[in-house]
Amino acid sequence: MSDTPSILIVEGRFYDDIADELAKGAIAVLEEAGLNYERMPVPGAFEVPQAIRFAIRSMEIGSAMSRYAGFIGFGCVIRGETSHYDYVCQESSRALMNIVMNYSVALGYGILTVENRDQAWERADVSKKNKGGDVARACLRMMDVKKHFRLVPR
Repeated sequence: MSDTPSILIVEGRFYDDIADELAKGAIAVLEEAGLNYERMPVPGAFEVPQAIRFAIRSMEIGSAMSRYAGFIGFGCVIRGETSHYDYVCQESSRALMNIVMNYSVALGYGILTVENRDQAWERADVSKKNKGGDVARACLRMMDVKKHFRLVPR
């Protein structure tokens, strides 16, 4: 295993094209920073927190001790005709915040919650808002904050 920190990118793949564009932006930032990363696809935004928690659990039991220095969670939820949108948005964000607060992990939150595909593309497109890049930078900054408070092994 390399001494270079590794980032786990968990991608909700319900909208594959949007997930790929978010990942493209994040990967560019991570590669520029010289960091390793692993991509983990999951069905959608609702499953993103589960996969991150599974990774943390694997680190706790020693099978992946100190494997990940940070996490990035991507997904996209587009409003439909039912209340499903509200539940997925609220519960996925709540679960990710619970993970951050309970386990002190560095996390970049990248679940887009939008009204339509045009809004999703505006945010995901690396030549426009590039939220993937923003989320990766947020993760890197939180990794630095953890170091500042000496919450990482020396």
